[in-house]
Amino acid sequence: MRRNKTQIVPFLLFLSAALFAGQIKTIKDALGFSFDVSSPPKRIISLSPNITEILFALGLGNKIVGVTRYCDYPPEALKIEKIGGMVNPNLEKIKALNPDLIISFRGNPLRILKRLKKLGLPLFALEMGRDIESVFPLIKKIGVLTQKEKEAKFLIQSMKKKYYKIQEALLNVEKDPKVFFSLHGMGLWTCGKDSFLDDLVRKAKGVNIAGKIQRKWLHINREQLIHEDPEIIIIISKSQEEFDRAKEWIKKEKPFERLRAVVTDNIYHLDENIATRPGPRFIDALAELARILHPKHFEDKLSK
Repeated sequence: MRRNKTQIVPFLLFLSAALFAGQIKTIKDALGFSFDVSSPPKRIISLSPNITEILFALGLGNKIVGVTRYCDYPPEALKIEKIGGMVNPNLEKIKALNPDLIISFRGNPLRILKRLKKLGLPLFALEMGRDIESVFPLIKKIGVLTQKEKEAKFLIQSMKKKYYKIQEALLNVEKDPKVFFSLHGMGLWTCGKDSFLDDLVRKAKGVNIAGKIQRKWLHINREQLIHEDPEIIIIISKSQEEFDRAKEWIKKEKPFERLRAVVTDNIYHLDENIATRPGPRFIDALAELARILHPKHFEDKLSK
């Protein structure tokens, strides 16, 4: 079929438009909104420390223009403009930074996310999940969102390699010790069944003493702790100094002196940043916890 000149030009315009349309990709976020990812973002704002870490791991550090005051890793994140906290970000500052992508998660208050959408800002909300494996699709989605699919694939493969190595080392574990997770350094706040930290304990072949309680975070009383009598206490804290204070508090509390973990001095520190941020370093938290719970199974295996 032959076309004259007056037919060819409209046909080429139609073909070009069709090809361009085929390149446009949209994905839905955790709130059900569609987001256009036809071009890579140039000005990104992160509303969570783990998102910030993932962005840096994908080589997007130079595209980030705003982060929360809790985003302190890698060190370069400290130099980026702060937009407030995770629950109380400064919306005017966010708007002034003129982002073309804001990445949040369902832990940010829904009212804040709705206000950002109402302002017409380019928000994409992520769902964090409740287990270690949920970190992988999270990274993959951010890779798609920022057009860094290859980098995301490489990062996931690297994390999975270490993850499977940990699981292999734990295959012959005969007994899963009872573990009490102490959050925030002091007191008896801990994690329940709905928390990703509970999955961290289970994947490290331990038994979370609050793992049967259908909640993310909870405060157990002294009687519950004494009744469960954990073999190991893990204190999640930001620093060694904070850990030392928390450990001393537990050891000095009269009701706890007969706990197996106290008698055997099986009280350990787990860095709060790596243990509570589902991101690139989350597997490091699993490796550290697995070593604590089952040291005999980790004689240089993870370093080979």
